[in-house]
Amino acid sequence: MGKRESARQDAAFAKGAVGVDGQATEVEQKDLAELEHDKAREQMLRGRTWLGREFLTWLLWRSESGDPVVVMDKAGVEALFVGRVVLRGLHGDVVELSAKGTLAPYSSQVKRALDAGLLLHSARVRFTSGERTWEAALDAEFLDIRSAKLPELLTEEEDDRLSERLDLADQLSAMVNRLLESFLAVRAARAWSREVVPDLKKWMRGEDEARPPGSTVQRLAARGRAREP
Repeated sequence: MGKRESARQDAAFAKGAVGVDGQATEVEQKDLAELEHDKAREQMLRGRTWLGREFLTWLLWRSESGDPVVVMDKAGVEALFVGRVVLRGLHGDVVELSAKGTLAPYSSQVKRALDAGLLLHSARVRFTSGERTWEAALDAEFLDIRSAKLPELLTEEEDDRLSERLDLADQLSAMVNRLLESFLAVRAARAWSREVVPDLKKWMRGEDEARPPGSTVQRLAARGRAREP
């Protein structure tokens, strides 16, 4: 062993970086393991968050027509974004933007921000299936429901009301999962980059097929407000 290598090992031993056997100490090994674990977790969350933002952006686009986005139990599920939305991105002069208002999610300002590279990060969405309506605050980071408003209960007995509330919560979760499955099927298909993304960009730039501006969205918003107790 050369003098330089011997001196390096002596210095490492003096700092506690290696033990008497010349191997890295448990503390350093633990730190490295924790570092790798944190790095892997960060990458996983970043990838999942990005996918969640794409899902919410896709759902916003699909919902504007007012047509059912998916079908569950032979009933169509309509989605309507209501209230405040938060958009985030990784690069550019603006990396976060929020918009608040009854029809803010479908505004030209939000679409321009999406076209500039931001994606939807969180939003409140109203789901309608049949004659019943749910509302849920969705978050892209964990693809979960942060809060929810269930339809008005139809039962009167307390035990029955609890069961109905749980059933309605399960239905909401199933709707969100069904929408996510539908998105993932589209996202994994070859048509995503060839057809869906170009259509999304046209929508963001206002180049999609002409329709009375906001008419469908306004109709759905009015219908939703009329159902509120």
